[in-house]
Amino acid sequence: MTMSLLFGVVASSALVLGAMIGVRFNLPKRVLAILLSFAAGSLITALAFELFEDAFERGGIWRAALGLLAGALVFTVLSALLDRWAQAGSDPTPADEHEGSAKLDTDAAATERSSSKASTRGAAGLALLAAVTLDGVPENLALGVALGGGTGGLALLAAIFVSNLPEALVGASSMRAQGRSTGSILGLWGVCAVLLVLAVMIGAGPLSGADPEAISLPLAFAAGAVIASLADTLMPEAYEHGGPAVAMSTAAGFVLSFVLSLM
Repeated sequence: MTMSLLFGVVASSALVLGAMIGVRFNLPKRVLAILLSFAAGSLITALAFELFEDAFERGGIWRAALGLLAGALVFTVLSALLDRWAQAGSDPTPADEHEGSAKLDTDAAATERSSSKASTRGAAGLALLAAVTLDGVPENLALGVALGGGTGGLALLAAIFVSNLPEALVGASSMRAQGRSTGSILGLWGVCAVLLVLAVMIGAGPLSGADPEAISLPLAFAAGAVIASLADTLMPEAYEHGGPAVAMSTAAGFVLSFVLSLM
């Protein structure tokens, strides 16, 4: 349990760190794009070698496939609802409707942002906070299961960390653009971090001793949620603001995460 607590704190600390950066600094959009694409590459390795493969080995292909599809479906439906919530709060113009996910409002976190637009985008930060929680709970449960089963989890830990950092940074920046206080922003992201630490400990405790076929479902569900988040938010946003150059940072994230999966 000590190791699961340590891994949970490390993975979730990226939320607090990203929020602290987001409330104080505006970063160039290209830097944000590199962070997002690096996170995407890391998550590709994690879902293939830490999540879905483990789910397949524990429960077989049908259970793993159905769990993955269920995770992707749930994330996609809830993500669409969160996008509507964020757009309702930002009152988008027709041009804004084609700028990617309303949740990941990189305009509010970047130096190129327009102050008149950013002042109406606070709902995007709250929607992204909800999306991070939705995506993070099954991921951190899976991290706990990996630790409880003695299968390592370093690649998944790295992937969770590098994906949490830019998402929290952008989300906190969006909340700041709405006019929320620094204390309330850090408090919200801190609560989310604590929740995800608890998810790791639950995965390493009660879930790790469960039947392998039962464990395969949350692992596959987490893989499906990760795939959906990659296709729905991370990759589109990274390409939109970084262009073809993000391909190399995506590859770098994949390689680093793969090396960690071998340890």
